[in-house]
Amino acid sequence: MSDTDSFIEEVTEEVRRDRLFLMLKRYGWIGGLAVVLIVGGAAFNEYNKSKQLAASQKLGDEMIAALSSDDDAGRADALAAISTETAGGSAILAMLQAGALAETDKPEDAVARLQEVALNAELPLIYRHIASFKALGLQQDSLSIEERRLQFEALAQPGAPLSLLASEQMALLDVEAGDVDAAIDRLKAIVEDAGVTADLKERATQVIVALGGKLDEAEVSEG
Repeated sequence: MSDTDSFIEEVTEEVRRDRLFLMLKRYGWIGGLAVVLIVGGAAFNEYNKSKQLAASQKLGDEMIAALSSDDDAGRADALAAISTETAGGSAILAMLQAGALAETDKPEDAVARLQEVALNAELPLIYRHIASFKALGLQQDSLSIEERRLQFEALAQPGAPLSLLASEQMALLDVEAGDVDAAIDRLKAIVEDAGVTADLKERATQVIVALGGKLDEAEVSEG
């Protein structure tokens, strides 16, 4: 490399350093601001998490205190006095209130609370289906077999959170309607389902036997 080339390279490097220094001097505050925002954002997130955790713990303590009452009406009143800040907390509280109302012989009020949850499209599906399932359980005397069957069918769709439990209820409706064969077939499908729990499988098996049905040896051994 010639002396001229070396000199040009040194000058170019100096110009680059000068420009970099000028840019840092002029725009360096942006980097500082970015650091402040990152640190501040992390602190704000931690504050929010801490606040949400505290609110959840407070709600849980209030629910436990309300449920500890030995008086059915007292539990219902105590639960009604609790306020929540989240949709999920409100859903759980509403289902607890429904249980307390049902115990105080107010099934209509209990069903109304559960239906509020079941019809709330902003809630996760599991909350809505649990509320619907519980509401149907409280309406055995007020809804016909066909009305209950229609609603349980909606809960028994493949992939639904409570599909097998809803199928079990539909089998019981078959029994109630006098269609024993349909009930046995439905219960066998539950027993054979890969997602069935041990308790549900045992219940279904017992009902099949009680109805005069038979299971394959493989199904019995797997149970």
